[in-house]
Amino acid sequence: MTGIHWPTAVLVAGTVLLLWLAVELLRRSRRRGFISDTDRATYATLHTASLASRHLGEGLTPEAAERAGRHLLSILGAQAVSITGPASVLSWTGRGESHHRDLAVPLGTQTLETGRTVAHRGESVSCGDPECMLRGAVTAPLATDDLVVGTLTAWTDRPSPGLTRATEEVAAWVSSQLALAELARTRSRVMEAELRALRAQISPHFIYNSLAAIASFVRTDPDRARELLLDFADFTRYALRTGGTFTTLAEELRNVERYLVLEQARFGERLQVSLLVAPEVLPVTLPYLAVQPLVENAVRHGLATKEGTGHVSITATDLGSEAEIAVEDDGVGTDPERVRSILDGAHAHDSVGLGNVDARLRQVYGDEFGLAVETAPGAGTKVTFRVPKFAPGVHAQE
Repeated sequence: MTGIHWPTAVLVAGTVLLLWLAVELLRRSRRRGFISDTDRATYATLHTASLASRHLGEGLTPEAAERAGRHLLSILGAQAVSITGPASVLSWTGRGESHHRDLAVPLGTQTLETGRTVAHRGESVSCGDPECMLRGAVTAPLATDDLVVGTLTAWTDRPSPGLTRATEEVAAWVSSQLALAELARTRSRVMEAELRALRAQISPHFIYNSLAAIASFVRTDPDRARELLLDFADFTRYALRTGGTFTTLAEELRNVERYLVLEQARFGERLQVSLLVAPEVLPVTLPYLAVQPLVENAVRHGLATKEGTGHVSITATDLGSEAEIAVEDDGVGTDPERVRSILDGAHAHDSVGLGNVDARLRQVYGDEFGLAVETAPGAGTKVTFRVPKFAPGVHAQE
């Protein structure tokens, strides 16, 4: 899987590219001491397109169509622009709405059925008002995944081949933005499904062991049992929360600390923990439940069956534009080929979320940001991953 990089990142990156081109054009023109009409028009078009793309990222909704419509009208230079869905007018920008809005859906019927751009003149556009300036229109399809989901119509007083071509190109660009928005929604649904799968994998095992550990202190040390119960409540509140697929490293490590407190109640002095974190990386945003499953995997599979004391270390290092997080244990280790098969999707039940975390990291940031696992039988395990400090579309839940 490729990263938020694909789709939200592509949408944002495309907008950033448009803005960069516009600013670069203006900068070079100023350096020469003048700006030509062509340069000015190019800059204006790029800037307007970047403004429209912000709203189109919401998908084909009435609100998004309304906000993007004024920018599309500016690009096309028509008298009015309408955007329709399969059966309704989503927005109208410009002149003639009172006596032409009802014509927008019937006008788009042929385009919805054939997926072709159609130029309209004469009776199909006429509204019966002798003073109306709208004498022609061009309707182009808005499509995602080869499915026509709506139309873009440019209304004009002077139909021309130039307007037809321009409307067709603008509609194609709008379609690409809608496709990216759909990919963003799909990506979000996939991330949520993977989180649900991860919670289902972690929760039963951990809840059972935690409650058993808390119960063991109820009579012998009630105060500690109470503290552990509060830690357990805080942990489950975080682990089972709904909404938000990202969090900060600080919040993730805070939850890891709760988890380890509960595990130390079960293992006692057999479980030793060390934490070394660069303060600079604490605000970094990363996928929710990206670190805790790795720590649980170290305890459950690395140390639980080891004789004597086991040690888990968690480090977070500042690498400039990236943060590196590592979870290492001196446990029993495993066969590297088995780890490879887990990351490939096989034997997923044999690890607590290892493949799940790897898949989500790759999906968000790209394949180069997946898990790196160093292990061998009897040699412990070290799991490392990197995340960019700043990535388009990656925001922690407020």
